[in-house]
Order: sequence, then structure tokens, then C-alpha cells
Amino acid sequence: MGVMKWLTMFVLLGIYLQAVTASGPQLSVFSVTSKTAILRWTRVSGASSYKINVASKSSPTNIIAFSLFGPNTVMGSINSLSPNIKYVFSIEAQDQNQQLLDQATVESSTAPEMMDPIHAVKPKDSRTLMVEFTPCSSATHYIVRVQNSAGFYREDAVSSSPAEIQALTPYTEYTLSIMAVNTGGRSQPSPSVTAKTILPPPQPSTSSLSNDSITVSWAPVAHAVQYTLSVYKFNSSTNMKHNTSSTNLTISDLDAGSLYITGVHAWDAEGRKGEGSLYINQTTRPPTPSAVNVSVVLGNGVSELSVSWAADPEVYAPVEYLVTSDRNLTCNSSSSSCILSPVNCGEVHTIQVTASNPAGPSHPSHPEVFITFPCPPESLALEESGNCSLTWSTVPHAEGYMAFIKRGDDVEEICNTSSSNCTFHCQCGYTYLMSVHAFNQAGTSPPGESFNYTTSPCCPEAVSVSAVSTDTLEITWTASRGAEVYETRAADGSEVILCNDTAPVCALSDLSCDSAYSVVVTPCNDLSGCNRGCKAHTKDTAPCTPMNTMLSVKNSSCVGVSWTANNRAANYTVSAMGDDGTRTCTTTGNSCDITDLPCGSTFEVSVVAHGVTGRSLPSYYETLETEPCCPVNLTVAQVTQAMTNVTWSHAKGANSFITSLTSPRGHARCHTQDSHCLMGCITCGTNYTVTMEAFSHSGRKANCTYEGFSSSACCPSGVRLYRMAGSSMRLYWRGSGSSRGHVAEMVGGSNNYTCSASPGESSCDVGNVQCGDVYHVVVAPLAAEGSRVLFCAQRIYSVTCSDNNFGTVIYRGKRSVD
Repeated sequence: MGVMKWLTMFVLLGIYLQAVTASGPQLSVFSVTSKTAILRWTRVSGASSYKINVASKSSPTNIIAFSLFGPNTVMGSINSLSPNIKYVFSIEAQDQNQQLLDQATVESSTAPEMMDPIHAVKPKDSRTLMVEFTPCSSATHYIVRVQNSAGFYREDAVSSSPAEIQALTPYTEYTLSIMAVNTGGRSQPSPSVTAKTILPPPQPSTSSLSNDSITVSWAPVAHAVQYTLSVYKFNSSTNMKHNTSSTNLTISDLDAGSLYITGVHAWDAEGRKGEGSLYINQTTRPPTPSAVNVSVVLGNGVSELSVSWAADPEVYAPVEYLVTSDRNLTCNSSSSSCILSPVNCGEVHTIQVTASNPAGPSHPSHPEVFITFPCPPESLALEESGNCSLTWSTVPHAEGYMAFIKRGDDVEEICNTSSSNCTFHCQCGYTYLMSVHAFNQAGTSPPGESFNYTTSPCCPEAVSVSAVSTDTLEITWTASRGAEVYETRAADGSEVILCNDTAPVCALSDLSCDSAYSVVVTPCNDLSGCNRGCKAHTKDTAPCTPMNTMLSVKNSSCVGVSWTANNRAANYTVSAMGDDGTRTCTTTGNSCDITDLPCGSTFEVSVVAHGVTGRSLPSYYETLETEPCCPVNLTVAQVTQAMTNVTWSHAKGANSFITSLTSPRGHARCHTQDSHCLMGCITCGTNYTVTMEAFSHSGRKANCTYEGFSSSACCPSGVRLYRMAGSSMRLYWRGSGSSRGHVAEMVGGSNNYTCSASPGESSCDVGNVQCGDVYHVVVAPLAAEGSRVLFCAQRIYSVTCSDNNFGTVIYRGKRSVD
């Protein structure tokens, strides 16, 4: 340390010399002891020597010492000073003639005087020595110098006595001296003393391997020859000490679950007690739980085991308990109970409780064997035979069984038994909800299989069978308990008709007519099936429909109807329905005549069979048309000499007509659907017989005869017009054989002329005829009523004038070319 300090000082001095300037000297105290002060200064240009003067602060003008230094010296010491005195140091820079060039001053105190030797050194611990010394009144603090033979050297500043010297090496011998320090510096070291640190503390660790012992172990301490272990029980006066040369020790016969405080210190060969270890808290393991009790509880809908035990309230520190079951269930608790969840029915659990604290677990409690509640019985079955017998399979660990039977109307029954069956009275048409619980000392089994059983539905009452049509029976009844659907069966020995419906009514159709059916209404449901023991009811169906209806026309107003009769016993009614009403006939046989049928009518003929159970459907309709009626009025009108127009009134039932005009000189005929007919090829002057055939749609024919018809006389031929004397004209023709005479007409532009001829005559004259006109000339025979025939042809003549007299008569044909 001294060498390094002086090297540092010289380096600083070199730096200081390099920084010297030409200004005045700068004086400062480099260091000071109780008798010596080292000063330093800066150079002054031209100085050949430097003089240091010393005076006390109290007499600054009284120089008590001085020293001279050469021109190249910038640091110097002043010796023989007194300890703890305030001094004024001054420097004078002198030239070669010792003339003052410049000066400077500085104040400083000397260090205190050397202290007395340290009078006591005691080890505080293995790394600390307590130093006791006599204080110095002038010191501001103290420096303790510590060193050993291994080269260790250190100076510690302390403020008072006693002082701690820390961070030393355990079990090591040290040399110590002390120096006082004030503002001026520090004193000379006092005479040294020797002291030795003690053994270091052991580093113990503890554990508890049982609930009545603690094991303490530590690493060996160098130079230790013995160890002392101290054991204290918390909150107790119990204090134990154990000496050993080993590095571990087990202390037995301790209280379970109690806190013990342990510490260890070593002894060296000189018999000195080493530094004690830190105290370690160690709890013994807790006592084994006792009085374990197990029961079944229900939590959040899950079955659980509630395990409780007796806990020692005197134990120290929190105790955690572990509950285990050999069925891999565990739970932890800090209290005296715990829940194992979930558990199931029919389980056997071996349960143990272990207490734990920071020291470790206790011994497990005595095994507690617990059987949970039994499982619910399975394979529920019911046999219905008057009474009902409910059976189930037995389950392990069950001490008894309880069957719950609830009928659909909320009537309940409970059956307790130690066997696996229960008999109770059951009724038809009810649904029974049944369940069976097993029980033992742990409790009742959870809800198991809910067994629904519906007894056979009750037979319907007030059954009524009626025929609603020829092949349909309607069956009604009052609804029966327990029936969800009804199966209605009708059997007649050759066939079976079924109807399934949920309503208390059924129509069985497509039955055989005229048959006796045995009808049974069977109630059913999906669960219990059908009750086949219900009463049958007999009912006949309506008669069969007559078949193969045939009509045979006997005359225009009578028809015979026949059919095939296939009923056991029936009356038959034949109906002919038409526009003119209905005609009927009744018989027990297979044929019947309908009379008084009008002409021109269409009838629908059918046959219906009647019996005690009703009537059959009508037979297929057969259409009957009677002969059409003859027209009441028929008129023949001649249109031309050779053509007539025949008209007639409406004829009921007639669809077409054939009208005939017949004479020895020939005949005319027409076929039409109209009510008139135009006939040609009529011979004039001939008597005709008039007849008609009226036909219906189906071809029925009526023959009609009317009053005869005579055609008109024939029109004359060869009609000529001749001029007579004066203004008269003669009309001439060839005879037509008319027995009534003829009428001649001349029709001109302004005048008309007429003349008549008696029968047998073939001419007549017209007077005062105007010439210079065109005349249309017609000669026609007279009809029977005296009128002329209108259809004879006309001829056209021009009558010219000559000098106001008749000129020439010119024939211009049968029609004018004008």
C-alpha cells in the first residue's frame, strides 16, 4: 500500500510541474501527520530558491521553523511539528540575491498524536471482530489497520469504540493497530495486537421423517472438533441441547405436528464456541387422522362420498389432508372433511386419510371399507294375467327393494320386498309407470329403468252396427279406456274386412251384398297390443244389385223387364223414369211389365232389390225409347206445277221423317230431320195419298197417315196473242184439261187486262187494248177454291202502233229483253 501511494504522488507531482505557469506560486498541503507536513507549490519565473516558513495560527508572525528548497523543487516537507496544532504555512520565492519575488500562504492542522494500543479484540462472529480502544479527543474518526501473515492488508475507518471489523476470514489470526484522524491527517499507528476469528456457522438442514422426530444435518466445518445442537419447542419451555462429533442427528420422542426451532454451532480445538447457525423452523409431521367416517351425499346432482375424521386442534401450522380411495378417487382438504366425487352405485371403497404439513405426510389412517348404495335393478318385466306380476334382476349389495307403481290416473302403490318380484292388482286400459329401487345402509339406488306398461285396452261398449249403403256397415261405439286405435273386423265365412282408426266409429265398405257378417271391434294400443276377447255382433248387408237387366218391347205402350235375381229373399221394384214421370212395377220374381208408356218418350229403366236390411243399389240403367209421336198437323202446298212443299207440326220423340205422296201416276218421297220437305216430280191434276214415317233416335218408328192431296190442273201451253179488229186482242192456248176454266191476264206498263174462259174453252178476248206497250201474258187454270194457279209461266208481247192504230204484235219470249 505504501509503495503504491508514493507512486501515485510522484505521478501527480509530474503533472503539476508540467502545469506551472509564469503566474505567482500556488501553495497547498499535500499531506500531514502529527509531526510532519508535506507541501507543494508552483514555480515562479526567475526564482532561484523557495523558503517555507511555519507559524502557529495563534501567532502567525512568530516563525517557529523554516526550510529552503532549490529552484527545481516543487514539493517539500516540514518536520518537528506538534500534534493537533493549527499552523500557517507560507512560501517565499527568492531570486539569486535572496530578494522576494512572490509569496503565498496556506493553513493546515497537524494530525493527532499516536494512540494507545487496542486494549481488547473480541470475535462477534466468524467474520467480524469487535475492537475496543481509548478514544482521542482531537480525532474526528479512526482508522483500524488489519493484516495477517497471508498478505492481507486493509484499513477500516471507524467512528467510535467499540468498532466492528467485518468481512474477515473465519478462524484466521489477524494483527490490528489503530490511528486517530482529524482535518489535518492521521496519527502514527498504535502498537499492534493479535486476535483470531472463530469458526464459521454450520449450514444445517432439517427434515421430519415421522410425526415424532426431526433429523438435522449439516456439512462439516473445518477445524471443528465438536458440535452443539439446540432444540426449542415453539410456545413451550421445552429446551434441548445435544453434543455430537457427527454432522447429523435425529431427535425422537417429539410431539406430532409441533413447531421446533433448531440451531447448531461448532467448537474449535481451543474450546472456543464458533458462530451459531441461523435458527431453522421445522415442524414434525402431523398425527395420523383417526375416527374416519364415510357417508353418501348428493352434490350438484352427483353422488359423492363425504369423508370426515378427527383433527388435532393443537397442531402447529396448516395441515392439508389427502383422502384416497382404492378406486382412484382423491380429494384434498384443510379442514376435517372432504368429498370424493363422483361415486357410482354398487362400489366398494377402501378409504384412507393422510395428513400433511410442510414436514411431509403422516401415516395413512386405518383403512375404512365402505359400500356405496346399490345399483338400480334392471331387466324389469311384467306379466299380465288378471293380476300383474312385476319382476327384476337382483343387484349386488342390496338389502331390499322398493317398487313404485303409478297408474295413469295418478293412483300410486308401493311394494317393499326382499325378493325380486312384486304382485299387484291391475286394470284394463291403464298405463302403469313402474320403477324399482334397491337400498342398503348407504342409501337408495339412483333412479333406474322406468318401466312403462300399458295393460290391454278395455272392450268398447254400446257397439252399434248399421248398414249405411249396400256394401258398407257403419259401426259406432263409446271410446274405451286405453285404446289408441280400434281394429274393426267383419267376417262372413269367406272373407275378412278390416278397418283401423283412432275414432270410435268405422265404416266397413266393399262388403259382400246379401251376407251375414260377424263384426268385432278390437281395441289396440302400441304398447300392449290388442284385446282379442271382445264380443262379436252380427249384421246382414243390403241385397245384391240385380244384374243382366233386359228389355223386351211388347207394344207401343208396354215393355217387359227381366233380370238375374241373386238374393236369398228380396222384393224387386222396376222403375222407368222419363220426362213424363215414373212408371213402376213390383215383384218377388225376376221379371215385370211396365205399361201405359206414352209415345215419343225416353225412359231410364232400373231394378232395385229390397230386403229387411235395406235396399240394393239400382241395376245398371237401360234406356227405353217409345215410338215417336206423329205430327198432329201436316200441310201440302204446291209450289210449282211439278213441285210441292210439305210442312208439319212438332212430333215428340221424332228425330227424322220420311214423307210420301203416292198416286197411281207415280209418287214422291223425302227423308229429313226438319219439319218441312220440298218434293218434286208431282203430276198436275192428280190425287195423292199422303203418309209419314216418324223415327226416334234409336230407330223406333211410327207410321202416320193424313188426308189425301190433289195437285192443281196443268198450266195451258201454246199461249198466243192475236190482234183483232179495232183495239181488241185474243188470247189463245191449248187446253189443259181444267174442269174449272181459265183466267188470262195482260199486264202492261200502264194498263192491265183480264179475261176468263169457261171449262172446255181455249181462248178469250180483251178489248180496248192500248198499243205501243209491252205486255206480260199469263194464262192459268182456276183452282178448286176459285183462285188462279200462280205458278204458270208468262209470255211477253210488244204491241206496236201505226198511225195511232194497232200495228204489229211481236212475241218476245217468256221474259223481256228490254
